[in-house]
Amino acid sequence: MHYDYLVVGAGLFGAVFACEMKKHGKTCLVIDKREHIAGNIYTEKVLGINVHKYGAHIFHTSDKRVWDYVNQYAEFNRFVNSPVAVYKDELYNLPFNMNTFSKMWGVRTPAQAKEKIESQIAGLDIGQPSNLEEQALSLVGQDVYEKLIKGYTEKQWGKDCKDLPAFIIKRLPLRFTFDNNYFNDLYQGIPVGGYTAIIEKLLEGIDVRTGTQYRAFLKENELSKEVSFGKVLYTGMIDEYYDYCLGTLEYRSLRFEEEALSDCDNYQGNAVVNYTEREVPYTRIIEHKHFEFGTQQGTVITREYPAEWKPQDEPYYPVNDARNDELFRRYEELARQEESVLFGGRLGQYKYYDMDKVIVQALSMAEEQLQDSRA
Repeated sequence: MHYDYLVVGAGLFGAVFACEMKKHGKTCLVIDKREHIAGNIYTEKVLGINVHKYGAHIFHTSDKRVWDYVNQYAEFNRFVNSPVAVYKDELYNLPFNMNTFSKMWGVRTPAQAKEKIESQIAGLDIGQPSNLEEQALSLVGQDVYEKLIKGYTEKQWGKDCKDLPAFIIKRLPLRFTFDNNYFNDLYQGIPVGGYTAIIEKLLEGIDVRTGTQYRAFLKENELSKEVSFGKVLYTGMIDEYYDYCLGTLEYRSLRFEEEALSDCDNYQGNAVVNYTEREVPYTRIIEHKHFEFGTQQGTVITREYPAEWKPQDEPYYPVNDARNDELFRRYEELARQEESVLFGGRLGQYKYYDMDKVIVQALSMAEEQLQDSRA
């Protein structure tokens, strides 16, 4: 059996690419090392609730083309991401807005909130920030930093804020309105029935093999000659593809602790609750039923723990500092020399993408491939 493309990775990037190629008469074989499709947006039912198995995924975009595209494969509900932050025995609305400032200082007007923040910043007398702590303090002042940024950031990165570079936080948006909507995008929601159903529809009529490691597949296929393929789309780690020949790129990982509570119908009253103290080991608790306004008996929560990435761990976030970006550029040079291998997604392109940007990148790659095939 000959395929035009071997797609390594059945996540959003691979599925969109394969779907687009199929629409234009190209054949794809999609493989994934996991036992399921959908990559990190995989959802499965527990107690009748669609559980986000690899962390919360909230679809948001201002790109109408992307919104129209994804709505071909799912109906989206009216969910708006409005997280709550817990600091000791205090609760704060996120993102930082007038509800946050009112709770923190008892202020009622934007002018009062601005005056409070500006006076705190002025009192710190920070010139050119030399680390993340100074950068954050120079943007939001002492109180917001200490209660809502410091501990959470240190847990995420596994380092003290004083030891993190300033560029990690380029800006910290402060909203002087009573608006708890975390995103500014025009379109937002959760697919009714979960994300896995979207990937199933994208991959309809396409050959898919799960539980299949890329290297093992190549080795077995070399002996059996079962399939041949023209090109490879690789959505795994680009440094792993090249056997780390130039060195290892850094990532941050996550650990998830899921708990099904059959005797509790509403654990925290919100889909996402962040824990901003460093002493609390997890960064947030997700209560999945609230993504779809669930009324099921029982509930499912997931505690999310940041973790240092080691080989064999699941990589979640690229660490885009100067050293890693330079190393990635060297891997990119190797990739440019490939005539029949493409690299896509956040691991293949060593860049954090929101879901809408993943779709844009996958559509763009598919269009380029189709143009090349017509040339």
